[in-house]
Amino acid sequence: METVAANPLGTKPITGLIWKFAIPGIITQLVSSIHNIADQVFIGQKMGDFGVAATNVSFPFFTITNAVAALIGMGAASRYSIFLGQKDYERASKVLGNAVSLLVILGVLLSTVASIFLKPLLYVFGATELIMPYAASYSRIISLGIVLGVLSTGLAYLIRADGSPNYSSVVLLSGAIFNIIFDPIFLFGFDMGIPGIALATVLGQLLSTILAVIYLCKRLKCVKLTLRSLVPDWDAIRAIATLGFSAFATHILMTSVQIVLMNALRHYGGLSHYGSETAIAAAGAVGKVSIVFFSGIIGIGQGCQPIYGYNMGSRQYDRVKETFLKALRYTLTIAACTFVVFQLFPNQIMSLFGSDNPLFYEFAARYMRTYLFMMFLHPLQPVVSMFCTSIGKATLGFWMAIIRQGLLLIPLLIVLPMIWGLDGLLFSAPIADAIASIVFAYVSFRQVKMLNRLQKEKESEAAPPAQDDAAAAAENGAGSAM
Repeated sequence: METVAANPLGTKPITGLIWKFAIPGIITQLVSSIHNIADQVFIGQKMGDFGVAATNVSFPFFTITNAVAALIGMGAASRYSIFLGQKDYERASKVLGNAVSLLVILGVLLSTVASIFLKPLLYVFGATELIMPYAASYSRIISLGIVLGVLSTGLAYLIRADGSPNYSSVVLLSGAIFNIIFDPIFLFGFDMGIPGIALATVLGQLLSTILAVIYLCKRLKCVKLTLRSLVPDWDAIRAIATLGFSAFATHILMTSVQIVLMNALRHYGGLSHYGSETAIAAAGAVGKVSIVFFSGIIGIGQGCQPIYGYNMGSRQYDRVKETFLKALRYTLTIAACTFVVFQLFPNQIMSLFGSDNPLFYEFAARYMRTYLFMMFLHPLQPVVSMFCTSIGKATLGFWMAIIRQGLLLIPLLIVLPMIWGLDGLLFSAPIADAIASIVFAYVSFRQVKMLNRLQKEKESEAAPPAQDDAAAAAENGAGSAM
């Protein structure tokens, strides 16, 4: 009890806390992104553009895995942090236990569905007849590891919320590093082809899951995980799902955007001189690289989550506001730097993939400079959405999660190419970003005003800290008179 009461989330300087929780997350996201790129680099060198395209059309399996992990993991972590701030350890334990049970159940269900309907799903994801043999052999193994991906990623959110951001990063880093090391061994050394890349991924997920389970069994700081807390409880499940739904919606919309984009590239790329496979491979490669550059944004957003939740629960609204404003400042700076790099050096970045197809580089540069033209505004969506969810505003967080991709980007990806062909596809993203940024800026302004009001109300309810005996007596007298 003493340790929890002195939780540094409520007392330490905000800047130091943000980087303490964000840096492990940034490193985790960075290594995970490098691992995704390494997969494509090795496959590209071994199998060419068809191999690269195959991993791109299989990518929705990973985004769906992350969606379920975020639904349970981030939702439970937000509620867990709020309960810790309120010193309600029994309910915190119940949320933690129910999250573990849900991760196992949903992970097994997803693996089963993906394995049974593998080829129909790949066609829906955008695979062509030429890509399908590569995509099926890769995804057949990946689908078996979905349960491990759900568990390791979901539990990492909970471990971070428990006050162990470094261990949370170790959980995810261990699997990514294992994958990076064994990719070339399985692909080149054992000549396993694209299934070897998939096997390295699944074994890395297994390692991450084992480390996460060890933490739950032996290293939990704030509560105890009991068999009773694992029993499904409707109130706990509803609390988890309510706060996790905006993160889930974000990932599902990312999956939907990926599917719509790949299908549009298959169709409109096929009508152009690039061809379907080259357009899919180039766009997917750019997408993987952009994830690397945005590792800092995602890491900062996730790192702020326990700071928001704990301080909101303990009614330290000024600390919540400070965290939010600094998160925006840091992430927008990273995005601006990324924008400059992408605009100036697209061909140099794409040379990592080792393609000998000049059309690959031509379309990749065009895609990077146009489709990602407004990328300096991208942090607004994840930061504002995570903030709203973490302070308990699940509905607002949900709308912030879906507005850019669900309400704007997907319709534009469908409509604009019908009018302008491939150019319409490329311009759909910057148009969606420009419109959504206005909404995000307005919501941010409103939330800061709300936190200012709550802080003033709190200060009016209680006397300020006594500065000396006379001041304390004066305050007590004024309170008695009222």
